[in-house]
Amino acid sequence: MKNSYDVVIIGSGPAGLTAAIYAARANLSVCVLAGSKPGGQLMITTDVEDFPSYKNIQGPELMEKMIDHTKSFGVEFITEDVISVDFKKKPFKLNTDEKTYDAKSVIIATGASAKWLGIESEKKLIGKGVSACATCDAMFFKNKDVCVIGAGDTALREALHLVKMCKTVTLIHRRDEMRGQKVLQERALNTKNMKFIWNTTIEEFIGKNKLESLKLKNVKTGKIEELKIDGAFVAIGHKPNTDFLKGQIELDNGYIVVKHNVKTSVEGVFAAGDISDHRYMQAVTAAGAGCMAAMEADEYLEELKHKK
Repeated sequence: MKNSYDVVIIGSGPAGLTAAIYAARANLSVCVLAGSKPGGQLMITTDVEDFPSYKNIQGPELMEKMIDHTKSFGVEFITEDVISVDFKKKPFKLNTDEKTYDAKSVIIATGASAKWLGIESEKKLIGKGVSACATCDAMFFKNKDVCVIGAGDTALREALHLVKMCKTVTLIHRRDEMRGQKVLQERALNTKNMKFIWNTTIEEFIGKNKLESLKLKNVKTGKIEELKIDGAFVAIGHKPNTDFLKGQIELDNGYIVVKHNVKTSVEGVFAAGDISDHRYMQAVTAAGAGCMAAMEADEYLEELKHKK
């Protein structure tokens, strides 16, 4: 295993792995710094029905197939976490707990992690009625009663997507008003199958093998109630995994700022997937961005050769 590459890809979700495949096919030396927990957000997803060519596949199985596909091109796959980088000089330096890697170009694809409530019962039921992605999982709750936890833009968009196929959608919020865009608030308030529970927090997700109900607490009265529900969507936002990049690249609310889809503020450094996309956040869009990032990196490296 060497420590100097044409392209180093940080992250091993759909964006990073697709980038690795395209970069390897361009005959570049490629390393994926996959992290200590490879696979990204799909590793905590159960059924996946919206990734082309797979009618239904488990998230971890899909990622295993993508990892195997990537390795088949001779890509170095290293399960280490990047803790810091130096983009101020070339070659770029990427530091893990184990060693330092040099890269002529870098593709950052570390994604964004859904924010959860942090309740133990929530963790046990993720993928069993508890989700953080309506676009991914809405079809599993067709004609059923679901709730969305939160009241910002993320929550309202999730709720307005769910009302198209769910019997009812109940928005649960710890305050007495929504925080999202006014236009989204108006749509929600004027949707017949939407309900609202204000000044309320989730105390517990109840169910053994799947979600059955929620234990709710009114923050003003202290009253505890139980709400029967088929699905719960936690929509309190996402946190981009960019802590290791601060001071090295332009960020906006933690997300990498890009132009022309994947180019960052540092020439030769590219970003793909949820790390720079806080709107779509889908496996298929991340994979597409990974393809673009690899092609841009290849073009950048070609230009470097001609400058010499």
